[in-house]
Amino acid sequence: MQVRMNVTVSGTRNGEPWPEIGEVVDLPDDEAKQLLDGGLAVKPGDDPQPAEGPLTEEATMPPAETSTPTGRKPRAQK
Repeated sequence: MQVRMNVTVSGTRNGEPWPEIGEVVDLPDDEAKQLLDGGLAVKPGDDPQPAEGPLTEEATMPPAETSTPTGRKPRAQK
């Protein structure tokens, strides 16, 4: 099954580097399904491609979570 990569995967697969973000790779069905289920890849044609090249890592990452106070009371001033 062919999938289009949404992320950069470090290391190699079968001795070859993983494709870059936006590139298509042909994988066994079970391996492709794992990438699809994890959001690491999409089926080609299911994802909108920008007019100028492949997806960037920033475009595929969810927004960062903002931190919230821990609920501790402020220290009393002396």
